[in-house]
Amino acid sequence: MKDETLAESQGPPLDVSASPEHGHTHVTANGGISLDKNHQLQRGLKSRHLQFMALGGAIGTGLFVGSGAILADVGPAPLWLSYLSMMAVVWIVMNNIAELATYLPLKGITLPYFAERFVDPSLAFAAGWNYWYAYSILVAAEATAGAILLDYWNTPVPAWVWITIILLVTLLLNIIAVEVFGEAEFWFASIKLITIIGLIIVGVVVILGGAPNHERIGFLYWQQPGAFKEYVGTGSAGRFLAYWAAFIRAGFSFVTSPELIGLAAGETVAPRRNLPKAARRFLGRLAVFYGVSSLVIGVIVPSDEPRLLSKHANASASPWVIGIQRAGIGGLNHVINGAILTSAWSAGNAFLYSGSRVLYSMSVNGQAPKCFARITPRGVPWAAVLATWAVGCLAYLNVSKNGAQVFLWLSNLCTISGYIGWIVVMTTYLRFRSALTYQGLLDTLPFKTPLQPHATWVVLGVVSLLTLTNGFQVFAAASWNVSNFLAAYITIPAFLLLYLGHKLWFRTAWAKPVHEIDVLTGKKEMDDLCANDVDPVPRNWAHKVWLWIA
Repeated sequence: MKDETLAESQGPPLDVSASPEHGHTHVTANGGISLDKNHQLQRGLKSRHLQFMALGGAIGTGLFVGSGAILADVGPAPLWLSYLSMMAVVWIVMNNIAELATYLPLKGITLPYFAERFVDPSLAFAAGWNYWYAYSILVAAEATAGAILLDYWNTPVPAWVWITIILLVTLLLNIIAVEVFGEAEFWFASIKLITIIGLIIVGVVVILGGAPNHERIGFLYWQQPGAFKEYVGTGSAGRFLAYWAAFIRAGFSFVTSPELIGLAAGETVAPRRNLPKAARRFLGRLAVFYGVSSLVIGVIVPSDEPRLLSKHANASASPWVIGIQRAGIGGLNHVINGAILTSAWSAGNAFLYSGSRVLYSMSVNGQAPKCFARITPRGVPWAAVLATWAVGCLAYLNVSKNGAQVFLWLSNLCTISGYIGWIVVMTTYLRFRSALTYQGLLDTLPFKTPLQPHATWVVLGVVSLLTLTNGFQVFAAASWNVSNFLAAYITIPAFLLLYLGHKLWFRTAWAKPVHEIDVLTGKKEMDDLCANDVDPVPRNWAHKVWLWIA
């Protein structure tokens, strides 16, 4: 009786239609995602690809250069505390995404697909275009950063040439085949992560007095000029606002990076083994690369160092370069600059992949033109890749000074787009979990994370507050600036316009009732797919260590 009621409440979840390309019928899941094995993107991403892609997207110019700007404004303690706080937020968002994607690792899935299936088509429409916009602009941002970093060596080559080279290589890595993209991202991220580990070691050596100047600085700069720089207010309020401002700005280094694992689920080998593995290790690796790095940066560089306030977005503004130069170590500035260049290229590579998959999924779901659903024989959505890459060509705005200012303003909007995306993710997860609980299927989750759903409710409130207070400093009497206000808040009405416009046009309900949410379609197919997965058996101790790492 319960099964009959379930079937009636969910309605017809499957659609059977003819496939003109292959000459046979195929079944589609709720939202247009195909369950036919002949309509699957290629599963060419391995565990190491997945893990390093997520880290590669998370570790970009925000860590290498943006951390220095935060240090200059608010001091070392808020810098460190803000990254620790943001890591806790990202951990919960990552857990939400991992549970959703592991339950239904269908081809072509994106987070907007889950939003449509478990919440509301209008929310999915607005979220999809919000994500695609953010990823596309980030492609341009990283290409621009790469060109500026190359200019650090004072080459006679114009900036537009470097931008062209970076964009073309990024396009080639994404258009050939998914395993080529995954392999390139793995090696890009590997170089970057090894460099960061090396920098942390060098930083510790400097702190302990092992640099050529033999100065044991310890936490000297936390005492003078101080751990906190008051921000907007004074006293305790000023110190708290310094932390809150750093917390908001730290999000730029993390937004859209947890989503990379969810986006890649449909193209991942053994998804129910590799997705949880990547999610579990994501936080630990972020703790090393962001938690330790932000602490070391605030120890080796004083917050009143004038070079931190440089308006030039190049490696000379990196706190790592400044700290090492202050310690009297020569030559490493070029190595660090090269590492930052690698990070920019790696992040741009991952963002082009992500943006194209969002656009592909929206096309499949009928929320974007159908032409973007075209794929190559090797399973790459080439039309979506080209469209996302074309927006990345906004990097050429940086050829002129005024164009660069406009582009930087657009890039700042990506942070709030990311926060809005996280709000959608957590809302979707809570509805998904409610539906599973209502139907008595919560125990069927193949991957469960701790502290749920309470942790999601708490973080949902925190991220909503971060979004609303993003530009709080512009309301101070001496800080009002129209352009800064628009940069901080224009994304919110833009998202609401997409959401409410779609809802009014299609007359959709505010949210699907819990008893109508379909949590079954596609699960059997994914169960069958993953039932054939066999855990790899290590050949020797070295192989065992490798399997643990990757």
